[in-house]
Amino acid sequence: MTALARWCLRRRLLVLLLWLVTLAGAVTASALAGSVYSDDYGAPGTESGRAAQLLTKAFPDRAGDSDTLVWHTDKGDVRAAPVRDRMTDTLREVARQPAVASVASPYDTGGDGQISKDGATAYARITFHETDDDADDAAGQPRQVMETARKAAGDGLQVEAGGDSAGTTEPPKGKTAEAIGLAAAAVVLFLAFGSLAATALPLITAVVAVGTAAAGIGLLSHVMTVAGFAPMLGMLVGLGVGIDYALFIVTRHRRGLRAGLPVREAATRAVTVSGRAVVFAGATVCIALLGMFVLRLSFLNGVALAAGLTVVLSVAASVTLLPALLGMIGMRALSRRERRRLTEHGPRPDRPTGWAMRWSALVERHPKALGLCAALLMAVLALPTLSLHLGTSDQGNDPATSTSRKAYDLLADGFGPGTNGPLTLVGELGGTGDRLAFDHLPDELRATPGVAQVSGPEFDGSGDTGVITVVPDTSPQSKATSDLVDRLRGEVLPEVEDGSTMRVLVGGPTAGYDDFADIIVGKLPLFGGVVTGLGCLLLLLAFRSIGIPLKAAAMNLAAVAASFGVVVAVFQWGWGSELLGLGSAGPIEPFLPVIMISVLFGLSMDYQVFLISRMYEEWRLTGDNRRAVRVGLSETSRVINSAAVIMISVFGAFVLSGDRIIAMFGIALSAAVALDAFVLRTLLVPALMHLLGGANWWLPRWLDRRLPRISIEPADCTPGGTSLPGPPAPREARDLARPRT
Repeated sequence: MTALARWCLRRRLLVLLLWLVTLAGAVTASALAGSVYSDDYGAPGTESGRAAQLLTKAFPDRAGDSDTLVWHTDKGDVRAAPVRDRMTDTLREVARQPAVASVASPYDTGGDGQISKDGATAYARITFHETDDDADDAAGQPRQVMETARKAAGDGLQVEAGGDSAGTTEPPKGKTAEAIGLAAAAVVLFLAFGSLAATALPLITAVVAVGTAAAGIGLLSHVMTVAGFAPMLGMLVGLGVGIDYALFIVTRHRRGLRAGLPVREAATRAVTVSGRAVVFAGATVCIALLGMFVLRLSFLNGVALAAGLTVVLSVAASVTLLPALLGMIGMRALSRRERRRLTEHGPRPDRPTGWAMRWSALVERHPKALGLCAALLMAVLALPTLSLHLGTSDQGNDPATSTSRKAYDLLADGFGPGTNGPLTLVGELGGTGDRLAFDHLPDELRATPGVAQVSGPEFDGSGDTGVITVVPDTSPQSKATSDLVDRLRGEVLPEVEDGSTMRVLVGGPTAGYDDFADIIVGKLPLFGGVVTGLGCLLLLLAFRSIGIPLKAAAMNLAAVAASFGVVVAVFQWGWGSELLGLGSAGPIEPFLPVIMISVLFGLSMDYQVFLISRMYEEWRLTGDNRRAVRVGLSETSRVINSAAVIMISVFGAFVLSGDRIIAMFGIALSAAVALDAFVLRTLLVPALMHLLGGANWWLPRWLDRRLPRISIEPADCTPGGTSLPGPPAPREARDLARPRT
């Protein structure tokens, strides 16, 4: 690491040029190639996935996306001549658009079911030739439809659009979120540094790394499945960790300058010491993200690689581009006041003062009471997690002002809530007997509790495949709808299939979401165990202690549980979701626990490593656990808190993105980082370490002999340049492990 830092400082202009060329090249290539993101939740091998494949093969004209055009009049009837003529002309114009495959109008023969009983609302199904994943311009198809439809609105007629791709017509807000996040981070950095030059460096390195990664994610989407929210998630994580990693290095560099070191020497030591911690923390984030491959879901594999690419580039920029920039700004990394003080009074060692020392002493005096308060707070916040309901939000959770939400509400009011999420029953038929049984199936379905309407059957040209559409009497997100899917699969359909070769599969978006959630829930314990186990192993090697990794695992689980409690309260219970512009209450996305565990586990390792490494350093110097905890907390709490405020600002700003999924990540990660930094790492962890005494650092002698030795911070680069002695001798270690009174 030292050689790399020196090379980057000597050739700082070349390093800057290489990064700028890489950024420009990646952005240019991504712009030319475009992106092919996919939000297909289908999981191979599930019943809904097989139903979709069979339906696409038998009815290729239904393979494209579909939108719903809904119109409503408060005066009269949609069958009245003025409304009928206007909408008929509109639908004909829509049908002539090249992207549209078919339009099912309520005014066509057999379309009476598309007009509500009160005659005030009607809808048309618009099917496109392609899906969003296949189209070159995913927003172009629905935008053309909406531009045509808006011409028909007016004079008491309301026209709205919903469906697979109608949401893309809403104006994006992501750029506003990014700008607010960066502005908030800049304010925190300036308050911490007091220097505009030092404030700019973390922002520059983060923006360059994230910009390069975003372009790379677009290129990655051509070779594997990458979710549509992956670029925004990568940007969210990249800005947070990129600014934080740079903050740690710049803080160490400024400390070296105040101690009287030359610019190059201070930058080299900062990268050698803090850079190693940054690489270690970044590696743990990537390991946690790549743990998603355990789930064997292509949808999440792309998310893992996209976020991992962003973290890798953030680490690379921190240990290469940042030292080059530090060499360019020279002593301006310090504020004017600090430079003047250094000139007049000479170098002075940094010593913790003020509230950091007072807080550390307070925790030392009252570890039981403060630790209990922290544990109770985490437990209370985690209580809503017990009611966690995994599912997929739909356009019923969009903001009330969006056209997709208005279309959803019009359909629910006019035709019942289940109209927004019909189930598709696809039958594999082996002969005349199977076809006859499938013909009688709608009668059985109408008698099934929870079914509001049944239409069909329809058969393909060969008669080997049949389709029946079932409309539930509850909304797609309702648990009753999921229960209906289970009832059809477990009771109704097996009885109909008995004695025949017919096989009926339950598909459709609602069934697909349920299948996806079931897979996630089934594999979540394995995933959590793998990620936690790998993290504990890394901490065991770094700190040669049994207690440190176990406490870290417990703290991470507590942070995840408490942050999920906040997410459930806001999104599932709807506490303030409409006020924040996040739409109505709804279920929690099934992949959120997986990504949250991955990202949070990696992010929390930053604070864990930064805090415990300083305690470990003091422990090895003195063998005094109380002093080690007190000194480690007082010297690192300010940087940890500053880093946490930056992450909270960046993550919180993404609530304004206008995307429910990204807002969910923003609130979840903001809450998790706040609790991790201000409750766990600066209160509960030091309180527990005071209570456990020397047992914190206990490691069996047989295990100590077998473990390889790694060091996060090299001994010759500790503050003051003092080499660290080895671990206490066995007898001394046993004495120190005894409880102290």
